[in-house]
Amino acid sequence: MRNVKKMLLVLCVFLMIAMLLGACSAKGREVVIYTSVDQVFAEDILREFEEETGIKVKPVFDVEATKTVGLANRVIAEKDKPQADVFWSGEFIMTIVLANEGVLTPYASPSANDIPAIYKDPDNLWTGYAGRARVIFVNTDLLSPSEYPTSIFDFLDPDRDPSQMAIAQPMFGTTMTQAAALYAYLGEEEARDFYEQLKARGVKVVDGNSVTRDMVAAGQVAFALTDTDDACTSVNKGDPVKVIIPDQDAMGTLVIPNTVAMVKGGPNPEEAKVLIDYLLTKEMEKKLIERGWSHIPVRPIDIETDCIPRGEIKNMNVTFEEIFNYRDMVNQQMIEIFVK
Repeated sequence: MRNVKKMLLVLCVFLMIAMLLGACSAKGREVVIYTSVDQVFAEDILREFEEETGIKVKPVFDVEATKTVGLANRVIAEKDKPQADVFWSGEFIMTIVLANEGVLTPYASPSANDIPAIYKDPDNLWTGYAGRARVIFVNTDLLSPSEYPTSIFDFLDPDRDPSQMAIAQPMFGTTMTQAAALYAYLGEEEARDFYEQLKARGVKVVDGNSVTRDMVAAGQVAFALTDTDDACTSVNKGDPVKVIIPDQDAMGTLVIPNTVAMVKGGPNPEEAKVLIDYLLTKEMEKKLIERGWSHIPVRPIDIETDCIPRGEIKNMNVTFEEIFNYRDMVNQQMIEIFVK
């Protein structure tokens, strides 16, 4: 009987030690993420991840002045001693920069099995989801439904008044990314001709997508190019406006996804995989759309918003690498056309 008691006592001690070690192990798990997703959206998502997994998240958010570029440069600067485990961006350009710099490591998340290949790096260095789209934004007081433009080439329609159209400067931001996509899709000669005609016709060129949005909402122009995030802000305010997804019966429009990647040599690789799996789920993509950070799912999701027309959106048939490879040349040509 005494031996049995000793054995039970020893067993209890081992169980207590195991429980304490397990608790310490769980308590000590953490993951570091660098993200350019707006803090007001990302913080809630990462807090929910902590609650569900018990893994502590240490986020580093972008500085508004430098946006994604600053975070990407930080990852590159830390190449010899990585501090981040995960890079989560609201776009794809700087993620491709990191891939080309050799600071990302391959990871094929099982959460991304249903994401189309166009939104994935061929070497599994990053995955895209939850996108924004380039759209035509229309003032419904100035145009009737029969007059709505349906293609970016309607900006060249000789029967339309160019003073009633606007684009953001195509040397910057998503407007330049769209220009690079057009170069990849149409070829250099045809794409350059498109922008030279925009300039020659006198289409208004302004400082940014939020400016084109405001001009449409105020009735200063009849329609303009902008992003879904800017457009939906105006729609949700009740302005007399409508979002048109252009070129859906032809080349499609540019969809700019969020991208998630695993940093090479990060201090917490297993926790990084858990976080990446969490961020790339179908449920998370739906949540990002419902909360207003994103607007375009990259896979079939049963969701409807007041802003974006229901149904699958046709993306341009170009790869993000092709778009990336045109950016430097396009930037120079846009300066030649619109500045010099």
